[in-house]
Amino acid sequence: MFQILIVIIVLPFLGALLAAPCQAQKADRVAAIFAGAVLVAGLGTVICSWSKVVYYPLGQLPWLPLKHPLFGVAIDGLSALMLLAITVVGFLVVLYSAGYLSKFNLEHPSQEGKGRYYFFLLLFIGAMVGLVLSPNFLQMLIFWELTTLCSWALISFLGNRESLAAGYKALLITHAAGLFFVAAILVIFHYTGSFEFSALRELPAGVHSLVLVFLFIAAAGKAAQFPLFTWLPTAMAAPTPASAYLHAAAMVKAGVYLTARVLVSGGTVPFDVAAALGGVAILTMYIGLIFYFFQDDLKRLLAFSTIANLSYMMLGLALGAMGSKLALEGGLLHLINHSFTKSLLFLAVGAISCATGTRKIPALSGLAKKMPITSLAFIIGALAISGVPPFGIFWSKYLIITGALELGSTLGIFLAVLVLLESVAGFACFLKVVHRVFFGEVSPSAELAKDPPAVMLVPLLVLIVLSVIAPYFSLPLISKAIGGLF
Repeated sequence: MFQILIVIIVLPFLGALLAAPCQAQKADRVAAIFAGAVLVAGLGTVICSWSKVVYYPLGQLPWLPLKHPLFGVAIDGLSALMLLAITVVGFLVVLYSAGYLSKFNLEHPSQEGKGRYYFFLLLFIGAMVGLVLSPNFLQMLIFWELTTLCSWALISFLGNRESLAAGYKALLITHAAGLFFVAAILVIFHYTGSFEFSALRELPAGVHSLVLVFLFIAAAGKAAQFPLFTWLPTAMAAPTPASAYLHAAAMVKAGVYLTARVLVSGGTVPFDVAAALGGVAILTMYIGLIFYFFQDDLKRLLAFSTIANLSYMMLGLALGAMGSKLALEGGLLHLINHSFTKSLLFLAVGAISCATGTRKIPALSGLAKKMPITSLAFIIGALAISGVPPFGIFWSKYLIITGALELGSTLGIFLAVLVLLESVAGFACFLKVVHRVFFGEVSPSAELAKDPPAVMLVPLLVLIVLSVIAPYFSLPLISKAIGGLF
């Protein structure tokens, strides 16, 4: 088991180094081989650790004597849940990228820089794997900042003025929020002499609350919560498969994962801190919803949908901190459901922009006649993200709403109503977009459109299936992750 955990961290970094000097199809093959190996190792890790918590200490720095090893690898139900999203979506995005970064792409018809693209994408996968397998805050911080660097590089990949500005903005906001992470672990070490997650339990009451606030601010930066959400819509300047990975399955989920890790490992969260976390989530959710109705670009629509859905996760975690087991389960289930469903939507939009040369909603109509498989994928994704049964997000939204009611107070009922209203309004917006883009007369930009090659279609079909079945294999891991909290 130890060997598998080490391999799954090392493989993406090795793949990044080997893919970097390659061009075109050779880069595709190298990246696909290593991403596939990471997927196999990740699934093996989850299966081997299914019924237990695994921790292997590796050592520490001689000039920093600690009660616990500074470095190591560990996996439990929570990290296994994240590992599934990271490795599965990572492999599908690498596979899809081979078709996206090609002459088929009318929006960006170039294969230039493929080696550099795969270098940072595989590096990002490795950073996320290292982050979720970290046994303490300091090791997590190292990989946390590496994800910030990789996201800057991928968002800026196209090299035009828009993408360079967007990459810088994402770097500035997420790194600034990350400074609160640094401050939090310095305070933890000062009071406890440890960087362990469990050291949170040893902090004095007032210091404990301050450290939680610092960690939640750091999480809000990555998870695009108010007021730190503005980098995410502009980050849509990234290549679409990179957006699918960073902004559906990986980077934004790092913030949710940090929050969940604090709740699972750090003991009780004061009610006022949990209420503030929930209040920010609701505010961010409705900001995202309002901006749905002002978008004329499919990717920016998905960006604001991502912001709103990240708020579902943070709200579920906040309600869990207030005592609702169902809401906590719902928030964590939403994490993995959203990873698959939003990746499906992003990749469908990528296929549309490749085939038509545009993502602008007013310029698109009648796509169902020209791109039936891609259209079906987007429509299914729209239904799934809106919480229509039998898709997985129906169950995660159901658990969050039921969990709010479980609190048995006026506040819980109010939150449940707000969540339900957001879900209905979001569904109405996606129905309008689906009707406008996929039905009616074929627009001039769609006249020559066609479904993308198989290397891009296969990920869409796999993600459709995962959008339905995710709760079946996710809920046992979630139950394992939070089993000792209630």
